[in-house]
Amino acid sequence: MKIWYDACTGKHIRYGAAIAKRLRQSGHEVIFTTREHPDTLTLARILGENPIVVGKYSPESLFSRLEESANRVIQFSKLFRDNPPDVAISHQSVELCRTAFGLGIPVILTADTPHAKAVNKLTIPFATVLVVSEALPKRFLRKYCPDSVIRFKGVDEVAWIKDLEPLKDSEFKKPLIVVREFETKAAYALGKSDLSAEIAKKLGVLGNVLFLKRYGKTVKEEIVDSARIVANADLVVSAGGTIAREAALQGVPSIVISDIGRTYVNTYLARKGFPIFMIDTRKVMNFAKRYLGKKVDVTTKLTQLDNPVDIIEKGLTKMQPTSKAQ
Repeated sequence: MKIWYDACTGKHIRYGAAIAKRLRQSGHEVIFTTREHPDTLTLARILGENPIVVGKYSPESLFSRLEESANRVIQFSKLFRDNPPDVAISHQSVELCRTAFGLGIPVILTADTPHAKAVNKLTIPFATVLVVSEALPKRFLRKYCPDSVIRFKGVDEVAWIKDLEPLKDSEFKKPLIVVREFETKAAYALGKSDLSAEIAKKLGVLGNVLFLKRYGKTVKEEIVDSARIVANADLVVSAGGTIAREAALQGVPSIVISDIGRTYVNTYLARKGFPIFMIDTRKVMNFAKRYLGKKVDVTTKLTQLDNPVDIIEKGLTKMQPTSKAQ
């Protein structure tokens, strides 16, 4: 079949690359799209993908968000006018969901952020099949009423961590502490403060701190492959979730410092024994001293989790190719 995947952020790129690789191996054609965003294009190239760029991330105001989203939908409609895909897949791309719904294309959707209420309202109701971690409560799924829900044992990040090859040679001095800047421009984070830069400075007394910015340049003036970087880290500190889970799934102690970070999927991994800790910012230094360099062997635990790409691939086998739009 002809499969369309749209990636809006760095996490989407990683997920999409894992899905695209598997589906191409199974003989499907994959159309990979993305938008201009600080986390998308460089990472896509690192992962060997060359996505079609449609639109851009424009968080300056509610008007710019709305208008750019509408522009992407129009551009997608034109892109697929003569040859639409059979199935669309995404990790909650608003524009993919709206376009696919309008063109009668079934949607396989992944989701893991109940607190992202705006995105949930604009994506989950359009899903033909929703593939989600068993960590998410059923009440969240019922609220948005997708046609079909498939729950898996694990979290989304397993899709690319299970087969991830860490960097053979790390050029960063040890002990390495990776601190990720808070996603302050996300709709769910508007008005929330970001203490990540201040915390990064304090952690400097414990080791070499790599501060990963979201909207500026990191060390060496380039975007780094964070999933592989954290594999070589001695500690990871973030206010969100993706990089924390990437680290914990590789056995690297990971501290999450915001109220938003106390998510179902983070708590789920902690309960399963992965080294991820949700704490108050006042306790960061104490936890950092306690867990710095204490990597955990999570090999067995990781093998016990499902790869959501397997679930998505199986879901495709139950779908018939759509008739092409006239």
